[in-house]
Amino acid sequence: MIPFSITPDMFLKEIQDFGNKLGKGIQNLTELGEIPVGASEYDVVYSEDKMKLLHYKPLVDNPNKTPLLIVYALVNRPYMADLQEGRSLVEGLLKNGLDVYMIDWGYPDAADRYLTLNDYINGYIDDCVDEICKQTGVGKINLLGICQGGAFSLCYTSLHTEKVKNLITTVTPVDFHTKNDLLSHMVRNVDMELLVDTVGNVSGEMLNTTFLSLKPFRLTGQKYVDMVNALEDKDSALNFLRMEKWIFDSPDQAGEAYKQFITQFYQQNKLIKGEVMIGDQRVDLKNITVPVLNIFAKDDHLVPVASSKALEKYVGTNDYTALEFPGGHIGIYVSGKAQKMIPPTVSEWLEERS
Repeated sequence: MIPFSITPDMFLKEIQDFGNKLGKGIQNLTELGEIPVGASEYDVVYSEDKMKLLHYKPLVDNPNKTPLLIVYALVNRPYMADLQEGRSLVEGLLKNGLDVYMIDWGYPDAADRYLTLNDYINGYIDDCVDEICKQTGVGKINLLGICQGGAFSLCYTSLHTEKVKNLITTVTPVDFHTKNDLLSHMVRNVDMELLVDTVGNVSGEMLNTTFLSLKPFRLTGQKYVDMVNALEDKDSALNFLRMEKWIFDSPDQAGEAYKQFITQFYQQNKLIKGEVMIGDQRVDLKNITVPVLNIFAKDDHLVPVASSKALEKYVGTNDYTALEFPGGHIGIYVSGKAQKMIPPTVSEWLEERS
């Protein structure tokens, strides 16, 4: 028995309403102009090759004396952490009294084909830390890593514990062979040597297609059906397009570093084995004895909770705190719920360890 029926009149009204919304949405699109991203003012205080170190202008009179460096992933652009006013991790951290820096990796090109993980971690990140310490007169900084940037931050802290006061990891993969890690299963048997030898740098477009394929119906179908409702209102349309701009603003990946990361982390799961090699140095998570705050997202489709939670078993610190955010991989930075939860928690946790 069919519980309800659709009459021709209902069907026609549905089509008419959809058409009206679509027409309004198209009108709003023509009036929006450039799509702005970034909520917080900053100065570029250091640059090296294509990398820039951003220092955000404080929003309180006496920010925490220990600077906080945000290390973003190489994939996509770091303005996700500062997308717009009211939906910005950076803005929230500034309002909660932190002195915030962030690395912008830029857009690698053919000249960067042979950059290695050692260049990124013992080169760029270490140079940024040294520059921050030089400019502020401190001996150690607080480090906050996002996704792949969290894995980089773990490696950096293991190798340079003397320069890190506190470590915060957010949606960071640690155990790359957990059962529900779809991304890991997709790349586990890829011949990375052949891929990079063939294409050189790995295109951002190819990676973006891979990420979208993890939730194909939601991310490539249903989203654009829902878009008609979003575009009906100018503010909602702007929010939608900001996110779309970020999603498809995908830098290419330096071939050698990408090969090393996929091979050592995703394919061989060496991070939890203490076997990752950065240059001639071995990364042992037991070397991380500084306080650690590990934040993961309950509904993360890119980094499963189990992958992030594994960190507790492998670090050497006696001061470990875990926090589960009730949302997804991106919502942890841009949702209203995240703004109320993440920046205050990070600030309070750091303040207790000042």
